[in-house]
Amino acid sequence: MKETQTIKTNPKNSQTTERISGSEAIIKCLLAEGVDILYGYPGGAIMPVYDELYKYQDQIHHVLTRHEQGATHSAQGYARISGKVGVALATSGPGATNLITGIADAQIDSTPMVCITGQVASHLLGSDAFQETDIVGISTPVTKWNCQVTKAAQIPEAIAKAFYIARSGRPGPVLVDITKDAQFEEFDFKYEKCTGVRSYIPIPKLDHTSVEAAAKLINAAKKPMIVWGQGVSLGQAEAQFKAVVEKAGIPSAWTILGAGAIPTSHPLNIGMVGMHGNYAPNVLTNDCDVLIAIGMRFDDRVTGSLSTYAKQAKVIHFEIDPAEIDKNVKTDVAVLGDAKESLEALLPLLEEKTHPEWHQKFKDLYAIEYEKVIKHDLHPTKEGLTMAEVLKEINIQTKGDAAIVSDVGQHQMIACRYANFNKTRSNITSGGLGTMGFGLPAAIGAKMAAPEREVISISGDGGYQMTIQELGTIFQQKVPVKIVVLNNEFLGMVRQWQQLFFDKRYASTEMVNPDFVAIAKGYFIEAQKVTKREELKDAVEKMINTDGPYFLEVCVEKEGNVFPMIPTGASVSDIRLE
Repeated sequence: MKETQTIKTNPKNSQTTERISGSEAIIKCLLAEGVDILYGYPGGAIMPVYDELYKYQDQIHHVLTRHEQGATHSAQGYARISGKVGVALATSGPGATNLITGIADAQIDSTPMVCITGQVASHLLGSDAFQETDIVGISTPVTKWNCQVTKAAQIPEAIAKAFYIARSGRPGPVLVDITKDAQFEEFDFKYEKCTGVRSYIPIPKLDHTSVEAAAKLINAAKKPMIVWGQGVSLGQAEAQFKAVVEKAGIPSAWTILGAGAIPTSHPLNIGMVGMHGNYAPNVLTNDCDVLIAIGMRFDDRVTGSLSTYAKQAKVIHFEIDPAEIDKNVKTDVAVLGDAKESLEALLPLLEEKTHPEWHQKFKDLYAIEYEKVIKHDLHPTKEGLTMAEVLKEINIQTKGDAAIVSDVGQHQMIACRYANFNKTRSNITSGGLGTMGFGLPAAIGAKMAAPEREVISISGDGGYQMTIQELGTIFQQKVPVKIVVLNNEFLGMVRQWQQLFFDKRYASTEMVNPDFVAIAKGYFIEAQKVTKREELKDAVEKMINTDGPYFLEVCVEKEGNVFPMIPTGASVSDIRLE
């Protein structure tokens, strides 16, 4: 391993030893951590592990994706909807490097994932052997922790530590690189789950003085506002969060990864903040007197220009990761700790409030946004279908209970704006990295983790083609995921920027697309294409009522734009409605 640290283990998990190979030890470690599904792609340096997987098919289900990037996104989708650790497996060299995009995506979006890669034999390390890459060096900037194992006896400790780090505190991706000779080598195996690592404090001890200071500011506020992020759901603090919001009567807005912690229809849910968020919460961020951030990191797409962001407000930041405090926005009160514990401590200190005049400001600005944007998105008078109409129909057919797994682009923002999220962990998308191609494989993982839920993949024609080969995974695994492609024959988000900021010079953004329906049918997936408004209702109904996987292409207006919009670098107050 590349480093040595003191690792705490739980004696209750101790087992008697048995002499087995390193590759079999890997499988036994995964089973001990409760892994029942993993995603991957075999190759030479990981072949001993796959040979052992063959023997354990009745205990652990391996999903052969069509690309290693698809394996990571599927593992992410699995983790995001379930809260469990997703697992991806790949060989050395290009197999390992193909994981990097998904690992980077998981890192910035705090998704628990363990990636295990094969590596050339230890005596070949550094020799530029066939399919050798320094995956530990390459992945270091985008993993929560990584290591290389060169001896079979190191495998149990490395994997135990990997799962502990991936799931504890602020979750994230971990990579364990294992040389081929370590996979073949035999040793006396026993497994002990990791319960702690020296110098690693996943959950800071809650300082009740800071909670009291936060409560004092909130109780004194005349115009308080909450912005919450994914930290609420990662901390399983939805019930505590709802209780705080309702008792204090605070208008509450969400980042795209926070959606669903309280339902879209909740009267105190005022919508989404950010570049394409709702008008009222963006504008009134610069009018509130106390801004309460919960489990969010003040991403630039949320704040716009930092020089003008909420300068009039006292800022309270509830956060598990000390590195996020004062990183972008200076806080007046920082409450470090687990979201559930922090909000439970806050709740009894809060006074019951309603803030009717403050709420009216949000309603007034919503009315403006409705007239200028929402009405035209949902009830267009022109001939071309809008993306919002499709989301509206999906809402009706699923009653807002579906998990929406979106790719990246205009359709992503429309899905976030117009989908109804009645349940937590229902908006699964690539937030911080903005990874085109995320949607389809992530939907596979989400559906396999939550087969009882309706899982709908929403993609644009651009991002869809980046991982279109995962239709093969859907076909082979018989995953009953529903796939919707909103086809505007453009890289829509880039085209919108070209229209608004580059004088309509549509450089390399127009798409000449294949027959998507024929491709889906080539994978034996039932498919349909919609070009007219009157076809939409029946098509969505058929898709939802189909037992197996289904592909629906909807041709939408070519040059439709997503508004509101905060131009890059502008203040949240400068949000444009047209």
